[in-house]
Amino acid sequence: MLGTIVQQTFNALTIGAIYALIALGYTMVYGVLRMINFAHGEMFMLGAYAAFVLLVLMLPDIGAAGAFALTVAFFGAVLAVGAIGVGIERLAYKPLRSSTRLAPMLSSLGVSLSLVTGVQIAAGPQPRVFPSFFPVQRYEILGGTVTSVQIGILVASFLLMGGLHLFVNRSRLGIVVRAVSESRPTAQLLGINVNASISLIFFLGPVLGAAGGILYSSYYGIMTPSMGAVVGLKAFTAAILGGIGSIPGAMLGAFILAFVEVGGTALLPILSGGAIGTEYRDVLAFAILILVLLFRPAGLLGEPVSEESMVYKREF
Repeated sequence: MLGTIVQQTFNALTIGAIYALIALGYTMVYGVLRMINFAHGEMFMLGAYAAFVLLVLMLPDIGAAGAFALTVAFFGAVLAVGAIGVGIERLAYKPLRSSTRLAPMLSSLGVSLSLVTGVQIAAGPQPRVFPSFFPVQRYEILGGTVTSVQIGILVASFLLMGGLHLFVNRSRLGIVVRAVSESRPTAQLLGINVNASISLIFFLGPVLGAAGGILYSSYYGIMTPSMGAVVGLKAFTAAILGGIGSIPGAMLGAFILAFVEVGGTALLPILSGGAIGTEYRDVLAFAILILVLLFRPAGLLGEPVSEESMVYKREF
C-alpha cells in the first residue's frame, strides 16, 4: 500500500510540474493583457516538434554524443518557440489591442487551428515516437517504483519555475512587467516600453510551454500535432483553479489538478468495482473547472473582482 502511494505521488508530481509550466504561460498573458491566449497549447506542441527536428538534424541516432545533442535540442527548441510566440503576438494580437477583449481571443483560436493544421501538413497527422531526454533507470523507494525520467522532469520543471519566480520578483525587468500588468497607460507615462514588456511575456510564456511539451513527450514517448488541445485545456483549468493572473496560483492549481487526476483514476476503479475506469480522468479535470467557476470564480489565490476594482483599474 505504501509503495502504491509513493508511486502515485511521484506520478502526480510529474504531471503537475508539466501542467504548471503550461499554466504559467496562460496566467502571465492574462495578468498583463487580460486575455486568454488559446494558442498557448500549440506552443506546448511546437516545443516537442522543434526539439525532434533539431535532434534529427544534429544526430539521427542518439549515441555517445547524445547528452550534448539533447541539451542543444532542448534549449534551441524552447528559444525558437519563444521567438514564434513573439512573432504571433506582433502579427495576430498587437493590432487588436484597442479592440474588444473578444477580438484577440478569436484571433488566438485562429492561430491555434492554423498551427495545428500547419504541423499536420508538414509532419503528418500520425503520432511519432519521441526520444527520452533522460537516461531511463528505475529506483525502488519505500516499495514504489520511481524512474529517472520523473526525477529529471521534476528537477527541470522546478528550476524553470524557480527561475521565473526570481525573474518576476527580483529582477528589474520583472518589476517592469509587473508595472505594465498594473496599468499600461501609467507604465507608459513613466517611460516604460510597454510593447517590449508585452513581447517579453509572449517570449517567456511559450518558452515555458515548449519546455513542458518536451518534458511531456519525453515522459510518454510520443508526440502528436493535436497534443496541445487537451493538455492545454487542463493547464488552463489549473490556472483558473489557482487564480488566473497569479503565478503561485497557477503552480498550486496545476499540482492540485494532477493529484485529483492521478488519485481519482487510481481510486475510481476500486471504489466502483471496476465499473469506472481510468478513462474518466479528463472528466475529473473539467468537473473541477465547473466547480471552481460556480463556487470560487477568482480561484484559490486569485483576487475577487468587484465593481469598484474594475472602475479603478480601467484603462482610459
